[in-house]
Amino acid sequence: MTFEPLASDFYGYENLLTDQEREALARLRDYLAAEVKPIVNEHWEKATFPHQIVKGLADQGVYSFAWEETKPFENSAVFRGFVALELARVDASVATLVGVQNGLAMGAISVTGSPEQRAEWLPRMARGEVVGAFGLTEPQSGSDSAQGLRTIATRDGDEWVLNGSKRWIGNATFGDITVIWAKDAADGQVKGFIVPTDTPGYTATKIEGKQSLRIVQNADITLEDVRVPESLRLQNANSFRDTAKVLRLTRAEVAWASVGNSVGAYEAALHYTKERVQFGKPIASHQLIQDLLVKSIGNITASLGMVVRVSQMLDEGTQRDEHSALAKAYTTARMRETVAWCREALGGNGIVLEYDVARHFADAEALYSYEGTREMNTLIVGRSITGLAAFV
Repeated sequence: MTFEPLASDFYGYENLLTDQEREALARLRDYLAAEVKPIVNEHWEKATFPHQIVKGLADQGVYSFAWEETKPFENSAVFRGFVALELARVDASVATLVGVQNGLAMGAISVTGSPEQRAEWLPRMARGEVVGAFGLTEPQSGSDSAQGLRTIATRDGDEWVLNGSKRWIGNATFGDITVIWAKDAADGQVKGFIVPTDTPGYTATKIEGKQSLRIVQNADITLEDVRVPESLRLQNANSFRDTAKVLRLTRAEVAWASVGNSVGAYEAALHYTKERVQFGKPIASHQLIQDLLVKSIGNITASLGMVVRVSQMLDEGTQRDEHSALAKAYTTARMRETVAWCREALGGNGIVLEYDVARHFADAEALYSYEGTREMNTLIVGRSITGLAAFV
């Protein structure tokens, strides 16, 4: 299969990939172009989810690449970042589906689960047989999850009883399991639990009226005396520090997805401006339009350089919280600028779904906010560079 480098990869970062990684990326790109891109605008407009893509994406290996139990070949974090970019380049909601399944739910089991839990759940999730969600954020607790978690887990013999609520939980309306994070009533430490969604007392209600990531099925979750056996407690999740190990990985993936969302908007704008004729010539030949396009590719190129290096550091074992935090804060801010410039280049058509830019423009707002707001990530980086914590 022929691999065609992205024109938006202006400095050729894809050259860092192995031949096997390029082949896998080319297969994924073909699948997304044939099966996903033609349907995303309709589903985005209706706020519905195309369930058939769960298995289709699994067949492309997107849930498998990161984990020893499931990966089809040795691969780099840079390659996995380009997978996230390709997904978001087509649609940020699809990238979020994969990020929740692979990065958050499977990541939580991989990082904090026992060998037995990893062996039981990861292969099934990699095949798309089990869809997972990640229940950390609460109605009254988002950025302060380390201290403000209100969901409580109480030990009762060989079971745990969970009570509380969660909000903004992706995949939760149709998923099979949700990783619930709760404070242990006995020691006050945050612990993780694999909760089957058909457990009595577990209720997920779709959040309506979203104007960003409309394909993602976010839910409010209510937990009323939900009983979970000790065997479904994540055995290596003993404090919020263990939860943070998962978030460190996914924060960098969101940075990659933000670059992908920028790329999707830029490619749509470039195509449009080369085809749109005004005053007898394509508007791409006008200096003001070229200025918008060049600023956009500049943001994309700078952001790509940052996320590539952060992923290399992950492979080297040198990535720390502040590294992924800076990448997430920077790339999402640049994404916001880029999608706005691309929307501007399309004029009035920039707000019409048919031309794709409007969807990338709206979805940028969710990517900018979730997995750590810009403000919270600046505090993480600020503490690192000054040695002084400015958290309230």
